[in-house]
Amino acid sequence: MTSRNSFSGQLGFILTAAGSAVGLGNIWRFPYLAAKDGGGLFLLVYLILAATFGFTLLTTEIAIGRNTQKSALFAYGDLNTKFKHLGTVACLIPFILLSYYCVVGGWVMKYAVEFVTGGGADAAQDGFFGGFISAQYEPLVYTFVFLGITAAIVSRGVNKGIERFSKTVMPLLFLMIIGIAIYSLTLSHTDSDGTTRTGLDGLKVFVIPDFSNLTMEKLLETFLDAMGQLFFSLSLAAGMMVSYGSYVKKSDNLVQSINRIEFFDTLAAFLAGFMVIPAVYVFAGAQGLESSGPGLMFINVPKVFAALGTAGNIIGAMFFVMVLFAALTSSVGMMEGFVSGILEKYPVSRRRCSWLSFLALIGFATVVCLGYNVFYFEINLPNGVKAQVLDLMDYVSNNVMMPLLEIGTCILIGWIATPDTVVNELTLNGEKFMRRKLYIIMIKYVVPFLLFVLLLKSTGIM
Repeated sequence: MTSRNSFSGQLGFILTAAGSAVGLGNIWRFPYLAAKDGGGLFLLVYLILAATFGFTLLTTEIAIGRNTQKSALFAYGDLNTKFKHLGTVACLIPFILLSYYCVVGGWVMKYAVEFVTGGGADAAQDGFFGGFISAQYEPLVYTFVFLGITAAIVSRGVNKGIERFSKTVMPLLFLMIIGIAIYSLTLSHTDSDGTTRTGLDGLKVFVIPDFSNLTMEKLLETFLDAMGQLFFSLSLAAGMMVSYGSYVKKSDNLVQSINRIEFFDTLAAFLAGFMVIPAVYVFAGAQGLESSGPGLMFINVPKVFAALGTAGNIIGAMFFVMVLFAALTSSVGMMEGFVSGILEKYPVSRRRCSWLSFLALIGFATVVCLGYNVFYFEINLPNGVKAQVLDLMDYVSNNVMMPLLEIGTCILIGWIATPDTVVNELTLNGEKFMRRKLYIIMIKYVVPFLLFVLLLKSTGIM
């Protein structure tokens, strides 16, 4: 067992935690859901849930970490031995996540290289993305490089590796997102039939609520989509926030830090929408926004940049480098989520642990990569999605394990250890916890109920 490190200060913790959350889920999933679920309607529901549901779980995980001063693997058991298995689940989730997330990170790196070297026009061609991911060797190379960079950062420790990387990358990341978001609002395109669409038109699609054909079923779908998105936007239920919370000094103002993490994560999600939706809408119309995940990021967005000519290649290079930074900050958090637990359990150095984790992940990532050629198959998941290897792993981790982990956490904090465990940690130095009453009601009653509904929906029962 190694000695416990800590962040140098509040800024390091805030940027690291925010960086862990500002990943691919924010950049490709949030804009798609906003466009699908009525623009401003989704944003309104998301904001309400972020200030209640998301705030409750984020506060709980960070407070558990600082209270116990232990990684997710041991933190739950430290509060109550009967709940120690939650720690095992909390470490398995980031390992599963990273085993396929690094594959997608490799895709981002491929596109970043294409645009930086002037090959953006080729990357925008029909069939480019499908041809790349179904190739047998090239995706493996990019995946291993991406995973290697992640391991190298984690291996250097909390201060010299994770915190230093976040302090360098996060300001650049936000500047690039803001710059591209502003640029996307200036775009304009006229179709062959004379129809003109502007970036401001796309912004209206994003922020103005669409209540046409709104039914209770549609509202429930929007509600569940926004709730599911918060797991990505705040890096919840993956051991990351518990581990990062354990590195926060007892003298730091935890309430202030959590509020700022909440703000930056929400800001990043909104800016991702400002950046992607107007640009795609200008050149592809409403139909272009119907693609989710890889379709939006690796097919529609490159076509937007290709339509801009030489300037598009430059903006495209900035965009995919920015996405690469975002992917790395999240992958670092995922690896730290389980590496921190291994370091507490076994007498091994951080460097050796990080690189042994790298080798273990290579095996799983290889299977995911080959899932688009050698190991290709399709199965129907309970939520109605046709899945390959990557989709199956995503479903198990995100739709089943995450809700179950957070339901267990709510039971532990809401009813066994009691909410005072978290409240006392937040007010340790005399800080005011303005949302104390809200927190207690949410952790005991509202959040577990919502999580149960989400689990039923995700598993196709409801």
